[in-house]
Amino acid sequence: MSEVVCVDVGSTYTKAAKIDLTGARLVTRAETPTTTGTDVLAGLDAAVAAVGGPGLPLYVCSSAGGGLRLAVVGYESLVTAEAGHRVGLSAGAQVVHVAAGPLTGAAITALRAARPDVLLLVGGTDGGDGEVLLHNARRLAANRLRIPVVLAGNAEVRAEAREILENRGVPVTVTGNVLPRIGVLDPLPARAAIREVFLKHVIGGKRLSKGPRFASLVRAATPDAVLAGVELLADRAAAGVLVVDVGGATTDVYSALLPDAEEETGPRRDVAGTLWRSRTVEGDLGVAVGADATREAAAAEKLPVPREDRELAATAAMIALRRHARGHAAGPGLPRTGGRDLRDVRLVVGSGGVLRHGGGEHVLGALLADTAGGWALPDRARTVVDTQYVLAAAGLLSTDHPAVATGLLDTLLS
Repeated sequence: MSEVVCVDVGSTYTKAAKIDLTGARLVTRAETPTTTGTDVLAGLDAAVAAVGGPGLPLYVCSSAGGGLRLAVVGYESLVTAEAGHRVGLSAGAQVVHVAAGPLTGAAITALRAARPDVLLLVGGTDGGDGEVLLHNARRLAANRLRIPVVLAGNAEVRAEAREILENRGVPVTVTGNVLPRIGVLDPLPARAAIREVFLKHVIGGKRLSKGPRFASLVRAATPDAVLAGVELLADRAAAGVLVVDVGGATTDVYSALLPDAEEETGPRRDVAGTLWRSRTVEGDLGVAVGADATREAAAAEKLPVPREDRELAATAAMIALRRHARGHAAGPGLPRTGGRDLRDVRLVVGSGGVLRHGGGEHVLGALLADTAGGWALPDRARTVVDTQYVLAAAGLLSTDHPAVATGLLDTLLS
């Protein structure tokens, strides 16, 4: 067939886009309310029908039901746990809990309270200390946590850790170490494994639909699809790209930067590794259900407290970008890590309903004028709003139809 339909099942709206594969262009798009209260397939089928797509191949991503909640358990807060945290965010997950060091009873209690869908178990570089990873595997097994585990730690003890978990009935997916050597971050194997677990265990487990059809359609978590689109956009532009997506409940920030050879090997190299393609999600920043939390965050940042939607969107975007660029502290009194140097960004893309409906220029202008944010602003960036939501569609098509995905993204570069 020469046409396909890309569908993003969001927490509030389900967005469908019919794509002409031959011409690498968007034919039409539509959105309908997401029907999480009954069966998400009702909203999905309505959106597909609205673009004239019944019978066409479907490419579906989803963040309905809260998306993917990930917990990270690592060896040391500033190294492998931090590396796991960065990889989890890049995999399209909302990282709801990070634990470092040997797990205790209290740590297990805190882990349960975070209600993760998936647990990323890391620890030790390849050939380094494996005892903490094995201790944590034993603790997780003994407490009979039925959370699916992605095991991405020290290669020398992975098989033993897997056996410990599987003997107690814990679902385990084994993949490459996220930090094989100090300063070398390898996110791709763990990202792929997290995606696999999300599709196998999480989509069906959220009971968003009564039958197996929805789970069989979904190819990725929406943030994972969008990050794939952002990566492709940066490759196409041969420049640093920044994307800020303001939603009703969360605000996501994606950045794809060009590697700096000196920084990769020089004395300033990050011990937890540099992730040149990155995402952060701020679950307390939004313009609908997250509006009150956005106002509280504005007060904490000493910003004017916003009231109407456009100002809420600008404030949520500004705070989310500050956090993305400044990084975060793994605990009280610890230094910030994971920050992003965005000075070389050349393209800033805005996304989200408020921006698409006329607030884009105001929101993006506020971001690039935020001289009090504690981060260095891009000095030669141009701005554009993803009015047709092509980033998610491009990410969904990037594997099967890379030329089509690139053609869609050219609309943001023209």
